[in-house]
Amino acid sequence: MAVWLVRAGGHGEYQSKFLTENRIYLTWERLDVNLQQLTNREALLEAMKERYPDAKPKVLINYGSQVWPFAHDIQVGDWVILPLKHERAIQVGQVTGGYHFHPEGPNPFFHYREVKWIGEAIPRSHFGKDLLNTFGAFMTICRVQRNNAEARLKAMQASGWAPETGSNVISSAPTVSDEEAAQFDIEERARDEIVRLILSRFKGYDLARLVEGILRAQGYTTYRPPTGPDGGADILAGAGPLGFGSPRLVVEVKSEQSPIDRPTVDKLLGSVTKFGANEGLFVSWSGFKNNVQKELAGSYFRVRLWSQTELLDALYDVYDKLDDDLRAEIPLKRIWTVALPEDD
Repeated sequence: MAVWLVRAGGHGEYQSKFLTENRIYLTWERLDVNLQQLTNREALLEAMKERYPDAKPKVLINYGSQVWPFAHDIQVGDWVILPLKHERAIQVGQVTGGYHFHPEGPNPFFHYREVKWIGEAIPRSHFGKDLLNTFGAFMTICRVQRNNAEARLKAMQASGWAPETGSNVISSAPTVSDEEAAQFDIEERARDEIVRLILSRFKGYDLARLVEGILRAQGYTTYRPPTGPDGGADILAGAGPLGFGSPRLVVEVKSEQSPIDRPTVDKLLGSVTKFGANEGLFVSWSGFKNNVQKELAGSYFRVRLWSQTELLDALYDVYDKLDDDLRAEIPLKRIWTVALPEDD
């Protein structure tokens, strides 16, 4: 069995299609050629030159090194790692079908393989730092071989995708060199470090304290009940100095390790009515089941869902307005770096 990293487009734009159709696609634009009929990599490069005449030779070689395995190297039974862009999570699948070519597309969906999703929206924080570094490679498709990845992923599956323990993370694999590190997503690494810091400082019910701090920085007046049964609300928040203005929010905060399902979110809608609020905000550190966002479209004007991604974005937006004590617990520094195009 091999493990492959596959991305659903450069910005996760095809993520929903991958998940709902139980397929992984090769998402190179205009690549309408049957890859299995190409007998070697040189033939693939010639086909790509025809379709990308302005691409530099180095870029075409890079493309070919990713495209070729999709049709010729990936096998039924191999595992697929799909980093999710819209939440801080990893989807794990097992390849169940061979290479398919559909000349009619539509563009860019000419090539696909069927998969069975065996690990749904696993929080990135469950994986060891070294594995996350590997998953952060600037490649659309590549094989994951470092750090005993295959055995560790199998062990995580056996434990129900629980977080890796310290003993599992230790690896005898060589350290990533500076040259290799430059090929990884620095922004993603930084976000992973921030996530680990939040996990260490805001465990369990304390996560509600962080959410309350963010809401206060956004201008809300809040009430957070004492620890214990919350009656359906972890935080009540209202606009204005006394909290009597609109909007009025009922906020539920979940720090557990499993994605939240639809019935759990529906309980929040009941709490909105119970507390006389206008809207609800559900914050789930581990995200939500894949069907939740789609099924809640009818409640768009009544409830908002925050996974790690939205929580971090909200934190960044108001960081300078947070209480001094919270900033001391989450010491962050804004930096600027060059954002090179992928082809460079």
